Amino acid sequence: MSNRAPILAIAATLTSGSAAASDLVIYTSTPTEAMDELVAAFNETHPDIEVEYFRSGTTEVINRLSAEFEAGDPQPDVLLIADTVVMSGLKADGRLMAYDDAPTNGTDATLHDPDNTFFSTKLITTGFMYNTDNVETPVTSWADLADPEIAERLTMPSPLYSGAAMIHVGTIADQEGFGWDYFETLAEYGATAGRGNGGVLEAVAQGQMDYGVIVDFMPLNARAEGSPVDFVFPDEGVTAVTEPVTILETAENVAAAQAFVDWQLSEAGQRFHVSQGYLPILEGIDPPEVFPDMDDLHVITADPAMLMEQDEDIKQRFSDLFGG
Repeated sequence: MSNRAPILAIAATLTSGSAAASDLVIYTSTPTEAMDELVAAFNETHPDIEVEYFRSGTTEVINRLSAEFEAGDPQPDVLLIADTVVMSGLKADGRLMAYDDAPTNGTDATLHDPDNTFFSTKLITTGFMYNTDNVETPVTSWADLADPEIAERLTMPSPLYSGAAMIHVGTIADQEGFGWDYFETLAEYGATAGRGNGGVLEAVAQGQMDYGVIVDFMPLNARAEGSPVDFVFPDEGVTAVTEPVTILETAENVAAAQAFVDWQLSEAGQRFHVSQGYLPILEGIDPPEVFPDMDDLHVITADPAMLMEQDEDIKQRFSDLFGG
């Protein structure tokens, strides 16, 4: 890759087949193990494309990318991160390339950017998990978590690190009956915030905490593997992100980037997402077996424009309460 700075220290490089005919650089918030599996599955269809990726929480990914924009040397061809709010900001700044031929048939058009600059790849909801060894009768609502005896044993990811957490906090703070008073109560009673969802899973699975706000697939997959955890879809509903994928306007290898987008939306890509425990967006693909009946799933939403406008304020208010 002739004019890209080396990213050896922060990128995992995977090659399938013989000498690669193409290079594709991806910046992502997908967990490392899951991203390794995704690249390997993609290379089954496209063995000629060598993939390099940088992985961190959405906020750190965007901070790094912003610094590269400022230096005039953006590295990635593709961005695969948690939420559409960040994508909308990048689109407004003219950073994204339209891909009008993306194969979106069979998916809900409202999940994708109407101007075809970014495309949802899956549905990831946020509820809460609990340790089944520590908790005999779990609570079932967001409101229940504000009980003093529960809040002191509750942890959550930080919107300063996790895009899904930023969407969750901003959405719940926007809901009638919750607002920032809800988070102030959690902080007052001793709830804590770490970094990403992985830390929440570890803390609850190891019994350091009883409850944890978290994205759905992590505890559901852990439960299926024998971990003493379970996941609650709260009574009031779940918040959600769709892990959109986009091609940057500055992409060097557009053909490889388009192939990656195509695969994400294809039946093979969607079935792969299900194998990792994600909810698919393509019609006719069954959800993972670890999920309960999804017919009554209620997703709590907030205006994406509001979330984008208040992004820094949400992060600052959360940091003032929980640190970070």
